[in-house]
Amino acid sequence: MASPRTTLNEQALQLDHQLCFALYSASLAMTKLYKPLLEELGLTYPQYLAMLALWERDGLSVSELGERLFLDSGTLTPLLKRLEAAGLIARIRAVEDERRVHISLTAEGRKLKARAARIPGCVLAASQCSVAEIQALTQQVRALRERLGS
Repeated sequence: MASPRTTLNEQALQLDHQLCFALYSASLAMTKLYKPLLEELGLTYPQYLAMLALWERDGLSVSELGERLFLDSGTLTPLLKRLEAAGLIARIRAVEDERRVHISLTAEGRKLKARAARIPGCVLAASQCSVAEIQALTQQVRALRERLGS
């Protein structure tokens, strides 16, 4: 017969008891939900996140945007090049320091915000959660991220 300690250890290693798996599988489900919504806008999910940050605060530097999205420049640069090629943003070198690049929304990029405005409502409806539940979940996941040091 297994001891209670062994049983607890075995339970701790079950897939459905893993917080990391719950977060991972929820992320996959969320990305799957966003995919058709974002295809209508011509954006990938990471591009959408970049646009959200720029709609919030236009003119961010590349490094500020990277910090905001938790992305390194190797990931962010190709994403920004594609947004620029799509005519949604412009990358502008700072006059005082040419190593600094600022990102500005184009008129097309600003117009896209109106089309994207329906996405949060679609996600809310699909989640079958109340606004308060979504806010609480978001706060909990953000607090976890901060505790984990990202």
